Amino acid sequence: MRAAWRIARVMGIDINIDPSWLIIFALVSWTLAGYYFPQQFPHWSPGLSWLVGVAAALLFFASVLAHELAHSIVAKWQGEEVRSITLFILGGVAQITEEPDRPSKEFFMAIVGPLSSFVIGFLFFILWLLVRGVNQPLAALTQYLAIINVVLAVFNLIPGFPMDGGRVLRALLWKTTGNLQRATGIAATTGRVIAYIFIIGGIVQIFSGLIFSGIWIIFIGWFLHQAATVGYRQVVMKEMLKEVRAKDLMNTDFEVVPSSLTIQQLIDEYILKRRERAFLVSDQGVLKGIICLENVKAVPPERRSTTRVGEMMTPKEKLEVVSPEDYGQEVLNRLAVKDIGQLPVMENDKIKGILCRSDVLRYLQMRQELGV
Repeated sequence: MRAAWRIARVMGIDINIDPSWLIIFALVSWTLAGYYFPQQFPHWSPGLSWLVGVAAALLFFASVLAHELAHSIVAKWQGEEVRSITLFILGGVAQITEEPDRPSKEFFMAIVGPLSSFVIGFLFFILWLLVRGVNQPLAALTQYLAIINVVLAVFNLIPGFPMDGGRVLRALLWKTTGNLQRATGIAATTGRVIAYIFIIGGIVQIFSGLIFSGIWIIFIGWFLHQAATVGYRQVVMKEMLKEVRAKDLMNTDFEVVPSSLTIQQLIDEYILKRRERAFLVSDQGVLKGIICLENVKAVPPERRSTTRVGEMMTPKEKLEVVSPEDYGQEVLNRLAVKDIGQLPVMENDKIKGILCRSDVLRYLQMRQELGV
């Protein structure tokens, strides 16, 4: 996902908005204000329709956020770390650092989302009962939010991975078979079948004259298919790395550069000659940090001959490091969660190697080619 804007922090969880969310927010507001409410209440003024339409869109996405917060709260309660929640064009997603390690964790984390949407829908239904004879715009708003939250809950219960219903299915299959990869495979296949149904349904809508609706349904189907495929591949990768250690993946033929080296010397003598993107920085055998191509590119050409590596490196204190005995799953998780390309491998404050994302990918590719 692209860089998102952080708008709040709740219970230690960053709340972000992806740029694509602006598109769907504008689309939902326009649909409600331009079509839905004017058809339901033709005597309303355009200004009132837009006021209620925008309010409904905001509260709908607040409901989506509450749905994701429910997932996150249960995840934190079960000991998982939740980094952020991001609203994007297809709703919201909570970034949980690790996949559940037990079927029960998966089940409760998944089911609480739809349940929260049902509860929110019920609360808006109660509000609608209280205001329906008092204030028509408020009644229309609460009625729409009651309906849309129930629709959201039902949609998320579709038993196709990685939707909540698919995760519930995976948890039940995992509990029954005792095999996470097999359970994920079945749930992901179900997800892809459902995705094809969406795509076919979208095509039918297009030929029926509902072009925009059809395109949107096809897009949702494509997204579900991609998410199911990627989700299964991630589980397969983690299974492949289950018994592998960092020492089996790391590169011991790494280059160490001193912090006193200038950026221009680093480019001329190391980057261009060895064609590497990252170098460990060490003085007298003591790790000081790591310098990557991104750090080098940040230095203007006219300053490269006077700027030292020690000034631009990422210092040791800010580095993510692993030990030679760390499992491949932990390595992959560190690389993914921290969104970094390399990890120093350390043992007793000694540099044993450097482990890059490409090393992990090469290992996985080799196993796949060998059919292991």
